[in-house]
Amino acid sequence: MQIDIITVLPKILEGPLNQSIVKRAQDSNLVDIHIHDLRDFSQDKHKSVDDYQYGGGAGMVLMVEPIARCIESLSSKKRYDEIIYMSPDGIQLNQGICNKLSLDKNLLILCGHYKGVDERVRENFITMEISIGDYVLSGGELAAAVLADSIIRLIPGVLSDETSALTDSFQDGLLAPPVYTRPSDFKGMKVPPVLLSGNAAEIEKWRHKMAIERTKEKRSDLLD
Repeated sequence: MQIDIITVLPKILEGPLNQSIVKRAQDSNLVDIHIHDLRDFSQDKHKSVDDYQYGGGAGMVLMVEPIARCIESLSSKKRYDEIIYMSPDGIQLNQGICNKLSLDKNLLILCGHYKGVDERVRENFITMEISIGDYVLSGGELAAAVLADSIIRLIPGVLSDETSALTDSFQDGLLAPPVYTRPSDFKGMKVPPVLLSGNAAEIEKWRHKMAIERTKEKRSDLLD
């Protein structure tokens, strides 16, 4: 898979995308991540990429010209399965969307900034808009990092135990059950005996029951 990300602040993405599982995925050539500085596609001598919004109002807007130039340049080299704009009014990210996108070959992600992007970008270039929650960030970079991480970990071979992703919260519409590790008895706080029994069928039944109970308690909306 290749993920291209367009941003006006590339350094914000350097840390999150060069650590842990995402870094190992890149080192293993399971994913290529390329970060593109939007200012490189500005023809203004000052490398400007934003301007005041028509009609007045607070906040600058990313201009259509450098974004269009960047997307057209990248699209001339490869076909993108989706061109995604990170936006608070996009469809809210969930595990089903992550699963679907993890099957794609090429993704292009546009990070908004300031007051957003010229609407003509959204109307003519974007194929999918995604939000990571009902709140506003200073820019789309951290949201893009969240999206990339949630997709990359699902690519076969990225996780050392490929069944791990299949038992994550939301994969079956439920929250994950409680998990425990050594010691089995910490100051009188004990691990449930069933997990020490070695009976795989009973352990699986217990985990499913606890997943339902935890979902009912913390996210009853999922059960609806």
